[in-house]
Amino acid sequence: MSFSAADFAALKWSLGAFALSIGIAAGAITYGEHYLRDAAQQRQTAQKALTEARNQLATAQNDRENMATYQMEYDALQAQKVIGNEARLDWIEGLEKLRQQGLAADFKYTIAPQQPYAPNPPLDAGNFALNISPMTLQIDLLHEEQLLALLSALHTRIEGWFLLDHCNLTAAEPTNKQARLLAECGGGWITLKNRNAP
Repeated sequence: MSFSAADFAALKWSLGAFALSIGIAAGAITYGEHYLRDAAQQRQTAQKALTEARNQLATAQNDRENMATYQMEYDALQAQKVIGNEARLDWIEGLEKLRQQGLAADFKYTIAPQQPYAPNPPLDAGNFALNISPMTLQIDLLHEEQLLALLSALHTRIEGWFLLDHCNLTAAEPTNKQARLLAECGGGWITLKNRNAP
């Protein structure tokens, strides 16, 4: 089959339409590939965002559960006056009540001004500042059990958190008719102060 110049003139519009169709098809394929690539990237980005959102939701739910658990402990420590301001007046009143109960023959105490507390080994207290109000006790005892009863009462009958550091026992002077033993004890009242609290 042979084509003449006249045949090419008649086919030129058809060939032009064919070439245009091929160009449109190639453009559509390129655009489709570009669109699919963008859609895949957007899907990947959306998957990452969804995974991060799920992780954040799980973290928030865990935090909420932890807050409920720790809120009870926090409230208990506040009620005990461990969290908050120094409760010096309450400690003094509590010590006077213990004196009246006669747990020891007699005792004297001094509570020094509050100061920052640095436990050994170091402790990460988070958002709380640890403070201690050092206290020394001179106790007249009839026997050792009175010392244990008095120290136990410090922990159970007075609001606060008393930390015992040391106690030294010596025999009382023969002239002291009230006591057979003398105890010198040191420690302090621990207070946690929220750094964000006014």
